[in-house]
Amino acid sequence: MSLVRGVILDESVLLSASEHQTESASDLSFQLLPGASYLLRKLRHSDIRKGISYAPSVSAYKVSVLKRIAAEYLCDCFLLDASIDGGVNEITQVWGDVGGSIMCVVSNNKGSFRKLSGNWLITVVGVEGASADQNSNLHYVNKLEELPLTICDLNKKATGNKALIVAYVMKPSREEDFAKRGAFPMCPTPNGLIFMPLTFEIPLSSQLQKGDVVLHKATDEIISIELGSATESSNRITYTLGMQELQRFMEHHSDFFTIDPLNNVYPVMDRLKIQLLLLGLQDPKAQGRQTIRGPHFLKVNNFNDTDLAQGLSEAKLSLPCIVKPQVACGVADSHSMAIVFRLEDFKNLSVPLPAIVQEYVNHSSTLFKFYVLGENVFHAVKKSTPNSVILMKSYERNGLKPITFDSLKSLPIDTENQHSGKVDDDLDLGLVKDAAIWLAKTLDLTIFGFDIVIQEGTGDHVIVDVNYLPSFKEVNNDIAIPAFWDAIKTKYESKKMNRAITAPS
Repeated sequence: MSLVRGVILDESVLLSASEHQTESASDLSFQLLPGASYLLRKLRHSDIRKGISYAPSVSAYKVSVLKRIAAEYLCDCFLLDASIDGGVNEITQVWGDVGGSIMCVVSNNKGSFRKLSGNWLITVVGVEGASADQNSNLHYVNKLEELPLTICDLNKKATGNKALIVAYVMKPSREEDFAKRGAFPMCPTPNGLIFMPLTFEIPLSSQLQKGDVVLHKATDEIISIELGSATESSNRITYTLGMQELQRFMEHHSDFFTIDPLNNVYPVMDRLKIQLLLLGLQDPKAQGRQTIRGPHFLKVNNFNDTDLAQGLSEAKLSLPCIVKPQVACGVADSHSMAIVFRLEDFKNLSVPLPAIVQEYVNHSSTLFKFYVLGENVFHAVKKSTPNSVILMKSYERNGLKPITFDSLKSLPIDTENQHSGKVDDDLDLGLVKDAAIWLAKTLDLTIFGFDIVIQEGTGDHVIVDVNYLPSFKEVNNDIAIPAFWDAIKTKYESKKMNRAITAPS
């Protein structure tokens, strides 16, 4: 058995046609069949050659539709007559030696494709409850959504079951960002990982039975968060129905490996918990080193609280301050923030409650984004919000109204070219990497990120944000993606070893 290195999708599994006034080809409206768009998206950046085939009898108009689809999803388009070898030869001429098997995916009424010879696998769509003959090149699936599972399973078997299948789930836009950088191949990575997308369109149990480990971005599947108190171990989070199914599976299968369990991710969803955790960094200065810390902060339940001024003073907060929702991610307004300059600015503030009031650190418009991928720590330098003196001018121009913004969409920017480009020289990389190790151990997370600003005057390194499974897109793919794979493999092997050690003899 060889790896599946190419996939040919027959037009019969991709398009349906609805007839209009006449039966001429130009009056047919072709639509993608259920599951076709999903499958094409998953294959687009899968490290597998992809093609769409059509028979000689297919109309020119339909061929034009297929070619548009092929261009959109980075596929080749082939005329393929299963009764002769010409089409197969054309594919071979275009693709050359793919280094493994080619899978041809056809509908159940395309019996002629079963005659294809050579190193081809035939997968028939629309057959419920059928199983593949171990000694045959024929395979059966009921839905197109099952095909990635089939490919990954075949590829694991082709390695002698030595590869690990990483079953992953995250929102489509995030998955696309990772996938187009080559992070999620369905063929084994150099360190033996195969990435299998999970879908909630078919039962998760059948998919997870084929997986070895789960990688999730659970915050993409949150419907609501009910915050607990600072002393409670977790908040009450409502996930989508699909994510609830995955959560139940992981709870009922304690032997199943998860790169970062949901409980480990919960603190990153709550800005109060992160602030309290960062207090552990505030040790006395080591000789010759700067301080690394979290910002001063205060939790606020009511902006009209008469004791607010006293609370700010006791928390070592002076205006201006930045106000953030306590919920850090997963819901629509978790990134709705404001910068306030006077106590009266808190009145009728639009930031959701409860909120965290944070120290505003003057940092010369420079933000350092750090990414922790297992044992590797990378960073990038980004433009950030300006110092308070610049913000004050904007505040005054705005009629003394708080500066409100969505931190995911746009930030108040420095229009006066304040940043000199020299602040990155003040970054104590060793200090930050030590903090990254401490955070990884304290949070027990494998892949996470945090943002640091350097305070003017004191040189304090202030951690202003912590997040789970960031895109780390600022790091070169040739460096970041192998580190991403290594982090997953190393964590899996570490968990497996620990489980073996603690297992009863």
